[in-house]
Amino acid sequence: MYEIIIDKQICLIFFSIIAAAKMEARNHSKNGAYPKSHTSRKYNRIKRMTIGLLFSLGLIVLMVVSAWKTYEKANQPGWACIIPIYSTIVMLEIIGKPWWWLLLLIFLPGLNIIWAIWMLNLLSKSFGKGTGFTLGLIFLPFIFYPILGLGDVEYQGPAGLK
Repeated sequence: MYEIIIDKQICLIFFSIIAAAKMEARNHSKNGAYPKSHTSRKYNRIKRMTIGLLFSLGLIVLMVVSAWKTYEKANQPGWACIIPIYSTIVMLEIIGKPWWWLLLLIFLPGLNIIWAIWMLNLLSKSFGKGTGFTLGLIFLPFIFYPILGLGDVEYQGPAGLK
């Protein structure tokens, strides 16, 4: 689940860089030459892209640290969160579901979204939280995953069965 969020952020970074380069090429071809203030606009664009890149990298680090701590709270190895397929298998162990759910997530397009939301619901129950927290994990993951991993929330067992 965490790698999906990280992959989306990385894709957004690359797409924004490509879009800025295309816009610069389009402006250059329209005018035939760069205007006098081109260098200042160019540096402003580079500054904005750098700030966006640093912000995105900060979010990625926050999400990885949160996932690492969440896995450790559930008595699983923290490094498992950074290995793509294995992290999902470990997540399934944390929430108490069999490994073949991974096959459902991979091979059932459309339905995999339902299973992913169900996994988030079981994850929030595993840490003693309710449906509202699940909604937070879905819509505001950069706030609720750190609460789960870095807060004082305790692991209750698979789906809260401790």
